[in-house]
Amino acid sequence: MSSKPELKGRAARLAQLFPTGPGQAARTPFVLLVVLLLGGGLIGLLVLNSALSEGAFKLDDLQRETKNLTDEEQALQRDIDAYSAPEALQRRARELGMVPGGDPAFLDPDGTVKGVPGPASAVRRTAARNPLFLAPESMITATRPPLAPSAPAAPKTPGR
Repeated sequence: MSSKPELKGRAARLAQLFPTGPGQAARTPFVLLVVLLLGGGLIGLLVLNSALSEGAFKLDDLQRETKNLTDEEQALQRDIDAYSAPEALQRRARELGMVPGGDPAFLDPDGTVKGVPGPASAVRRTAARNPLFLAPESMITATRPPLAPSAPAAPKTPGR
């Protein structure tokens, strides 16, 4: 008699689906393969998540750097605008000894002169000279008129 009971009906049909005996596949390699695949997938997800986090930090740093450089560019553009303002150009021209030009004369293509040229006015200010190059902030204060001095006190006369 065999040690295994005989199966009948449905159980017998199911038993025929699973191999028994020496041809049965070992379960250990299959379980090991499934565990390795799951472990590899989890490690892959961890590496991918780390790479995405690192990219997010780099993006944040680059956005901060872009903002700083944009602010610096705007500050430099304000400086350029202040240096190229008409008042600043006129003041620096005077500091270099330039004077306003006189009446202009124009040449026609045929060589005739239109208008009567006039000499440049040699008006020079004797006021204290400002430095040749000023920061835009100091140009604002340099172009403002000085405050009016306070009224002088009445001179004291002896005996009164």
